[in-house]
Amino acid sequence: MAGTSRRFALKTLLERGLAPLVSIPFLWRRTESAEAAAPSSTNAQWQRSEADWKKRLSPAAFQVLRQHGTERPFSSALYQEQRTGQYLCAGCQLPLFGSETKFDSHTGWPSFWQPLSNAIVTSQDFRLIIPRTEYHCRRCSGHQGHVFNDGPRPTGKRYCNNGVALSFKASKAG
Repeated sequence: MAGTSRRFALKTLLERGLAPLVSIPFLWRRTESAEAAAPSSTNAQWQRSEADWKKRLSPAAFQVLRQHGTERPFSSALYQEQRTGQYLCAGCQLPLFGSETKFDSHTGWPSFWQPLSNAIVTSQDFRLIIPRTEYHCRRCSGHQGHVFNDGPRPTGKRYCNNGVALSFKASKAG
């Protein structure tokens, strides 16, 4: 929908007292943050066809990473993972979170209070009508999960991640 059409639709909805409808997904495209809009030199090599991603990923990982799906709560072994290490994107193996930021959110999904520096990008998601902030791997754009403002200190954030979108690399004992 062109910008002018969106503005006209918004104006019409507001004039008719239908302001709650402005968040209906088919009216608006996802809006990306300035962080997400920043070009990534490593991103180009991870632009793959849907067929290639289907070959590389399990069906569950493909559904989450490439089609913005959500796995069932408590279904991931990474929800209970307690070892020291890093959580990597299951699509391209970019490190996204350190184990020191993982916490038990009692939600059924691995949760973290902070990502690693320069690991993710965010955008607005209107799929459930209420806007949410979703995040993706900066390198391959794989959908990871959503961030909420109900996490622990020091950030107060809860990065709620699909376990199937991650792999885990334990630290070497030394």
